[in-house]
Parts: sequence; C-alpha cells; structure tokens
Amino acid sequence: MNRISALGLDVGKRRIGVAGCDGLGLIATGLETIERRSFAEDVARFQAIVQERQVQVLVVGLPYNKEGNIGFQAKHIQKYARRLGDALQLPLEFVDERLTSYEAEEMMKAQNLSPRYNKGLVDRKAAAIILQQWLDCRR
Repeated sequence: MNRISALGLDVGKRRIGVAGCDGLGLIATGLETIERRSFAEDVARFQAIVQERQVQVLVVGLPYNKEGNIGFQAKHIQKYARRLGDALQLPLEFVDERLTSYEAEEMMKAQNLSPRYNKGLVDRKAAAIILQQWLDCRR
C-alpha cells in the first residue's frame, strides 16, 4: 500500500480547520485550527505543516447547496483553495462538505463538549470528517 499524506481543510471566513491522516490513509484526525489573518500568514502556517507532515495533497470541503450546485460561498472557497494550492505547489481535491459542521457539533455534544464555546474544535472535527470522506472514497 502506498503511503499518503493529505491535509483536510474546512475553510471558513475566520478560521480554517485542519486535519491530517495516518501514513496508510486510513484515519483522519483534527490537527489544529488556523485563525485567518492575511493570506501571506495563512500560507506561512501551511508551509510549516506541509513540510512537517510531507503533505502530498490538499482536500478541501466545498459547501454545495441543497440542489448539489456550487453557490457563492463555495466559489469563494474554491478561489482561496486554488491560491493556497498554487502557493504551496500542491494538488487540490474538493469534497462535498454539506452537514460536516453539524456532524462535528453532534459528536461534541455526545462527548459533553459545547460547540458554542469551542468553534475551533468544531472546525478541526469538520476538517477530519471531510478528510475521512475523501480517504474512504479512495479505498
């Protein structure tokens, strides 16, 4: 089995949830939440993660609308992700992220954690769900 190092991203206006996977590509885990500042600062933080984890691909969640089309927010995320992929010189793959934040919040509630006060954790868990979906589809 080939080794894989992918980052899952849940891109929001204020934060980006980041998830990584084990080398076999079986399990996705939330890594951190990046507070967005400037694009240059975002890239610098991602460069460190990419180098440390020897990342090969970025997997970005896209919020499709109910009809399965790409809306306004998804277009913004695509634009940002393409800029990020170009800056990091990494390929991009997009995954339908509908309901991942809701799923992450429900997981937190089951663990007696408050999603309301842990937005960064919601973002990390959503990124892990996005990446896990991508990993599962690859198998």
